[in-house]
Amino acid sequence: MASQLAIQRLKNLLRFAYLLTPSMIFGLTIHFMKISDIDKKKLVSNLFLLKATKGCWGHKIYAWDDEINDNLGWHGCSEKEELDDVVAAKIEKLMAELQRPADGHFDPVQRIVDGFINFRVNKFEKYPDYYKELANGQSPKFLVFACSDSRVSPSHILSFQPGEAFMARNIANMVPTFNPLKYAGVGAVIEYAITQLLVTNILVIGHSRCGGIKRLMSHPEDNSVPFDFIDEWVKIGLPAKAKVIANGQGGTTFEEQCEECAREAVNLSLINLQTYPYIQKALAEKNLALKGGYYDFVHGVLELWDVESHISPPIILPAP
Repeated sequence: MASQLAIQRLKNLLRFAYLLTPSMIFGLTIHFMKISDIDKKKLVSNLFLLKATKGCWGHKIYAWDDEINDNLGWHGCSEKEELDDVVAAKIEKLMAELQRPADGHFDPVQRIVDGFINFRVNKFEKYPDYYKELANGQSPKFLVFACSDSRVSPSHILSFQPGEAFMARNIANMVPTFNPLKYAGVGAVIEYAITQLLVTNILVIGHSRCGGIKRLMSHPEDNSVPFDFIDEWVKIGLPAKAKVIANGQGGTTFEEQCEECAREAVNLSLINLQTYPYIQKALAEKNLALKGGYYDFVHGVLELWDVESHISPPIILPAP
């Protein structure tokens, strides 16, 4: 048990290797050499290897003794440039081994830690000037309304970088009409984005197989038990539902009707946005553009359209 605990602690330490100073690593590795029964020197030297590849210790990689050098095959190649390929291969193999769960158990804390370390190493430290600029303030070009669905993160599917888009996510990417006494959360996002951040584009993006739209289309006709919050929220989309049903849009199947309703709900939200006085003013001054979108994650297709005096035909990417 003690050995397993030591191994787990060392795994955690290795994930933080890029953040540690040489003195911190020295003290921690001494600690692990005392409590662990595993091959301490090899793992410790790999920890030094991880740190060295970030260029923190200059061009040369130093190990503690010849035994470590023998284990890692470092003799005869002291310059960092000569080790790039070897280092990359060793790190990839080591991290793959250390990150593989022993019993398949999901550790939420470790997932968060791993995600942050990946961001810190591959983004924050790689582009310091960019993040220094962001520390001084934000000037996003977009306000994005998207669904809370875990499969449709705009930062992922549209490759928005930090500082590019002000985000609002909710069930079925709904935007209600202007009402200072209701839905203050949505109103606050819109007010701040338009009056303080001066965004010049608003995108409302729906998606395929949306659970919120499915609920809108099925309830209360299915006689299911009502939810405490969801049903009241998706009622915002009732005009879109009514339009789909009245016009016979989306084919004959329930699934097809849901997909068409997802698009119509976006258009409804675009209309509702225009009831906000801040948006009315920005549109009148031609400082703001409204855009609708629909992402089909089944086929990897994005539809994008504009709102002017009418809703334009969508641009479909990739083109059919």
